[in-house]
Amino acid sequence: MKFTALVAALMLSFTTSAAELTGAGSTFVYPLLAKWATVYKNETGVAINYQSIGSGGGIKQIQSKTVAFGATDMPLKTEDLAKDGLVQFPIVNGAIVPVIHVEGLSGSTLKLSGAVLADIFLGKIKKWNDPALVAINKGTKLPDKDITVVRRSDGSGSTFIWTNYLSKVSPEWKEKVGEGSAVKWPTGVGGKGNEGVASYVKQIDGSIGYVEYAYALQNKMATASMQNSAGTFVEPNSETFEAAAAGADWGKAKDYYLILTNAPGKKSWPIAGSTFVLMHKVQANAEQGKEALKFFRWAYTKGISMATELHYVPLPASVAKSVEKTWKDNLKSTDGAALAVGL
Repeated sequence: MKFTALVAALMLSFTTSAAELTGAGSTFVYPLLAKWATVYKNETGVAINYQSIGSGGGIKQIQSKTVAFGATDMPLKTEDLAKDGLVQFPIVNGAIVPVIHVEGLSGSTLKLSGAVLADIFLGKIKKWNDPALVAINKGTKLPDKDITVVRRSDGSGSTFIWTNYLSKVSPEWKEKVGEGSAVKWPTGVGGKGNEGVASYVKQIDGSIGYVEYAYALQNKMATASMQNSAGTFVEPNSETFEAAAAGADWGKAKDYYLILTNAPGKKSWPIAGSTFVLMHKVQANAEQGKEALKFFRWAYTKGISMATELHYVPLPASVAKSVEKTWKDNLKSTDGAALAVGL
């Protein structure tokens, strides 16, 4: 009997340490979530199984209640959250960068403006030595080579950030294409996920695409500098990403609906964004919900250094505290008990 009890206790211990949470969505944040998941499992024994399927897929998965949390770079509006009984909160800021593959041209020397970038993705600028590119790249020899646009084929938060920015800087883009996680692209080759876009750009000479910055670093891809809202050409790096996030007023953002594109400031990177987590207000599996909150609380504290190492921008401590209050006020078990109490 004692032996049976001991075995049962050991099995319970193993089950607890091997607990698993499943999330799905944004490929933008995947490099960071993968790092967090590895370290978190080593520290706690809880596995975070995150499916990098794009923000659109993450939204659908959480709506259908097949995952513990969804992740999206396109924040949902209050009415959409209410319709599905969801809570939304940010976990980290980051940036989308244009990546290029043009033999003989160093990415660090290429300059792009929002208007020129929009015209490239509209299919109006078709050559790398187009007069509009030459005009802002004086002193750089641009090749007489066709441009191949590479864009996302799936529902994507990165696409939302990209098209939101283009809609702000190009009236023609706003009118003809607009913004969204999926749009009717005027031109280009479609790749699935940040991974797919990076792969195509690496393969196709003369190509240009867009990926989250960590993917550009991991794949050693050439990036271009961008002209920001102040008229300054800035390089993609931690300093310019932080500058873009610095003016974010999360306190005034209802349900944390805030978009960082085309931010003011001479040092600001213009194509910045955030990743948001979606969870159901009423958690049918209360223990799973609590485990998810424990993980995100850990990410707000111990995960900060890892975010910085991967060139994401951690949220200010004041925002993390605000998010924890959101948890306490909104996330409950089916019997009405607050999940965040006693974490």
